[in-house]
Amino acid sequence: MKTTPFTQKHIELGAKMHEFAGFDMPIQYQGIIDEHLTVCSGVGVFDVSHMGEIWVKGSKALDFLQRVTSNDVNKLKVGKIQYSCFVNENGGIIDDFLVYKYDEEKYLLVVNASNTEKDWKWCVAQNTVGAELDNASSWMAQLAVQGPKAIDTLQKLTKVDLKDIPYYSFVVDELAGVSDVIISNTGYTGAGGFELYFYPEHAMQIWDAIFDAGEEFGIQPIGLGARDTLRLEMGFNLYGNDMSDTTTPLEAGLGWITKFVEGKNFIGREILEKQKADGVKRKLIAFVLEDKGVPRQGYPIVDADGEVIGEVTSGTMSPSLKIGIGMGYVKTEHATEGTEIFIQVRNRSLKAKISKPPFRK
Repeated sequence: MKTTPFTQKHIELGAKMHEFAGFDMPIQYQGIIDEHLTVCSGVGVFDVSHMGEIWVKGSKALDFLQRVTSNDVNKLKVGKIQYSCFVNENGGIIDDFLVYKYDEEKYLLVVNASNTEKDWKWCVAQNTVGAELDNASSWMAQLAVQGPKAIDTLQKLTKVDLKDIPYYSFVVDELAGVSDVIISNTGYTGAGGFELYFYPEHAMQIWDAIFDAGEEFGIQPIGLGARDTLRLEMGFNLYGNDMSDTTTPLEAGLGWITKFVEGKNFIGREILEKQKADGVKRKLIAFVLEDKGVPRQGYPIVDADGEVIGEVTSGTMSPSLKIGIGMGYVKTEHATEGTEIFIQVRNRSLKAKISKPPFRK
């Protein structure tokens, strides 16, 4: 398995380690519920160095991105970040990712760890305009410092006024005595915080400084288990669960990052335009269980007559709400908020109601 610059530290701290996207990653330390609640009320640190990073540079960078991404990169300003996805020729989602605009001819794509190699090959194959591509995944490390006390923790380590970094924006500056750190305000937990990108040789210097700065706030390392429950409470999609190369952005509720603007002839556009005109046959919905139980990926979703109308794609017992929550695809006619549905758990049908995320307000 691959390792991150922090793998040995996770082991020393007693983390439960497991393979994820080819990496030896911490799933939990003290327990998923405790770690989840720590992020909601204080500050936690996630090692997300397994994520992929691809640079797109040169005079043809924008032309390339407008062809391969669903969102309108032309609207992106320097220092801003955009959520987007790659779409294949059939309209399916290859991956979802973030686009960072450094300058007019320099962009950074942050892609899912499980899709890094697939995304890289796709970009190379589709680079018909001569953009400069660089797969930087092996020489970039990343920590996500999340929670309401994240800003107080990190402010001790940089002269940058972190309050001046708006959501989906970034700066490049010194942090913890390390220069050229990308300080990014995005987040995948709904609890606020920052993502930090830096060279791997500075990993432990930054890790130690963050944990020293956050000691008064009860800072804790957090595993991927709590990362999943946190994102699910916010209703954030997870690639491989809630979207794939057989689901389209319109089905996955991502029409807002699918821009049919003039001159943007992105791959899959024609199929998605037709789907938008005709309407989708299924939609990704979020739901809350009204009966006791825990929904899991793959469980059938049925109507009151027991007819299968869809399938759960993500589900858990919400650590914050203490109820079962989930997401899944259902036939469009059953996708209205407030509709009563049932989740089949073994030989039981658990009553649920379609709800608008986030679950954790």
